[in-house]
Amino acid sequence: MFKKILIANRGEIACRVAATAKRMAIRTVAVYSDADADAKHVHACDEAVAIGGSAPKDSYLRWERIIDAAKATGAEAIHPGYGFLSENEAFAAACAEAGLVFIGPPASAIQAMGLKAESKQLMEKAGVPLVPGYHGANQDPELLKREADRIGYPVLIKASAGGGGKGMRAVERPEDFAAALASCQREARNSFGDEAVLVEKYVTRPRHIEIQVFGDTQGNCVYLFERDCSVQRRHQKVLEEAPAPGMTEALRKRMGEAAVAAARAVKYVGAGTVEFIVEQRHGEMNFFFMEMNTRLQVEHPVTEAITGLDLVEWQLRVAAGEPLPLQQSELRIHGHAIEARICAENPDNNFLPATGTLHVYRKPAATAFQRGTVRIDDGVREGDAISPWYDSMIAKLIVHGATREEALARLDEALAATHIVGLATNVQFLRHVVRSRSFAQADLDTALIPREAAVLFQQQPVGLELAAAAAVAKTLLDERVLAGPDPFSRRDGWRSHGVATRRLEFEFGGEHVKAELVTLHDGALRLALNGRVEPLSFRADGDTIELRLGDRQVRAVVYTLGESDHVFTAAGAAQILSIDLLAHAGDDASEGGRLTAPMPGKVVSFSVKPGDAVKKGQALAVMEAMKMEHTIAAPADGTVQELLFAPGDQVAEGAELLRLAA
Repeated sequence: MFKKILIANRGEIACRVAATAKRMAIRTVAVYSDADADAKHVHACDEAVAIGGSAPKDSYLRWERIIDAAKATGAEAIHPGYGFLSENEAFAAACAEAGLVFIGPPASAIQAMGLKAESKQLMEKAGVPLVPGYHGANQDPELLKREADRIGYPVLIKASAGGGGKGMRAVERPEDFAAALASCQREARNSFGDEAVLVEKYVTRPRHIEIQVFGDTQGNCVYLFERDCSVQRRHQKVLEEAPAPGMTEALRKRMGEAAVAAARAVKYVGAGTVEFIVEQRHGEMNFFFMEMNTRLQVEHPVTEAITGLDLVEWQLRVAAGEPLPLQQSELRIHGHAIEARICAENPDNNFLPATGTLHVYRKPAATAFQRGTVRIDDGVREGDAISPWYDSMIAKLIVHGATREEALARLDEALAATHIVGLATNVQFLRHVVRSRSFAQADLDTALIPREAAVLFQQQPVGLELAAAAAVAKTLLDERVLAGPDPFSRRDGWRSHGVATRRLEFEFGGEHVKAELVTLHDGALRLALNGRVEPLSFRADGDTIELRLGDRQVRAVVYTLGESDHVFTAAGAAQILSIDLLAHAGDDASEGGRLTAPMPGKVVSFSVKPGDAVKKGQALAVMEAMKMEHTIAAPADGTVQELLFAPGDQVAEGAELLRLAA
C-alpha cells in the first residue's frame, strides 16, 4: 500500500479522500491556489504545496505543477478527485511517465470514454442501447442543424467532452437551435477546452439512473448497484438516492451487466459510473446508454451508505495492485440513502450562484459510515468565503434509513438543522423538494422541479407574524444582555408604571411592514401587526428562543447579521430586515435605469448597442460565473444609453453593466 499520496483537488472531495487515507495510515499532500491558501482541505492533509493563482487554469488545471509537487514531496500516487483533471487522459499519462500512480483508470480508458461521441460509437458496437442522435466528428453548424431536424424536436445538444451539465441545452423549436448551439459551444470551450457537441433526441419523462462500476488490474469487474439522479436543475443533479425507487431485480441485473460490459470494453480499472437515460412508458422502463464518467462521482456516498463500503479505500487498494475486495455475489443492498447537494445559489432567481462569507454555518450532528445516520461531506468552515472561482457547492448532506420513508424524514430533519447565514443557499428549496408530492411518492423524472414549481419556489413557510415576533424577541434578549441586571439601564421599554409603545418597521418578502410593541406596566408584551394585537412572550433556551405569539408556539434559532435577522424553525427559515427609523430617515431608494451584475463574473457578450430600443424581458447581455452562463434581461421597455464594460471584462457583484433610459 502507498505510504504517501497527493490529492490533486480541493474542497470537500479533497477532505473526503484525506479522511480515508488517514484511516489507512497513508500520509497526504494537498495542493492549493492563492484563493485556497487557508482552505479546510489544506489543513486536512499532512503537507500542502502552493501551485498558482486563484483561477483553475492557473492552478488546479496546471498538471505539470501538480506532478512537480508530488515528486518534491515524495508522493507515490495522485488522487484526482472529480472535476478538474480527473478525466484528463494527458494528465493520467503524464503521471505514469513521471513514475507516479494515477488513482483512476488507465489513460486509454479515459480517452475511450471521455468523448461522448466516440464512447457512444463504442457502445453501439458492444450492443448497448443508444438514444437516437448524431455523434459524428463533423461540427459544421448547418450539418448539426440538419441532423437535429432529422432526429426531430425536442433535441438535446451536449458537449462531447466533460460533464456536470456544462455545455448542455434542450431545444424545443428549430428556430432556437442556432443560439443554443453557440451557447453550448462557448460553455464547452471554457469548461473543457473543446467545443465539439453531439445532438440527441430529448427523451420525454426520462429518469437519470447510473450504475457504479469497479474494476481491478486482474480483470475483475463488478457493479455496486444503481443511483437515481433524476432530480436536476440546469442539467445538474440536486438530489441523488440509492437504490432507485421502483427498480426491479431483473432490470437492476440487466443494467448492471450492461455497465460491466461497457467497462470491460475499455479494460476499465478503478471506480467509474455508467450513466443511463431511462424511458418510462406504459409502466415499463427502457434504458439507453448516455455516458461513462471515468472517476469517482459526487454522489458516491449514497452507494457507500447502502453497501457499507468505502469506495475511496477500494480506489486506493485497486491502484496499489490489489484485487477487488469483494466479488459480485458478495455485494448486498442495505436500506435506502439520499444525498442533498447544498449550494450557494438563489433558487428563486433561476438558481443564480451566490458568493459571500459563511458568517453562520451550523450543521446537524453527523456520524460518517454508519447506517441509519446523517453524514456531511464538506470543504468549508464557518467564516470561510465562497468565491466565484470554483463550483458553488458548499456541502453534501447524506442520510440513510431502513426504508426510503425513514430516509426522507431524516433528510428533512437534517436540512432543518442546517443553518447558513451570509449568502443565499438552496437549503430551504431542498426541503420543499423533499416534501413535494412527486418526490415523496417517488414519481421521478428530470422534469420534477418544473412540474412541482408551484410548491418549490417563492415559499414563506415562516409567516410575517412569527418572523417579526422572533426578531423582536432576539432584539430584546440582546438588549437585556447588554444592559445587565439593572432595570433602569434596559432599553426594552420597562417602566415601573404605565404603558410604553415602541414603533417598529420591517422588510419581509419584499413588503414594507409597520408594527408596534407595547410593554405593559407588569412587563407583559403586546405585538400589533397587520391589524392584529397579540400577546408576545419568550424565553431563551441556549441558542433557541421558545416563542409564543397569541395561541401559536414555535422554537426558533435567530442569527442577527447587520440589520437582518435570520430565523430558523422546524417548519422552515425566513429572513426579516429590521429598519432603524432614525438611520433610514430621508432615504431615497430610487435606482433609475441601472442594470447591475447579479454576481461576480465575466461579461461574455452584449446583444444590444447604444441607441437600441428594447422591450421588457429582452436579453441584453450574457455573463459567466461559476462555469455557468447567465442572461441579463431588460426590466422594462427603454433605450440603451451606454455599455459600461466590454466582452471579456471581469466585473464585481453589483457593478453597473449598461444604462437604460425610459
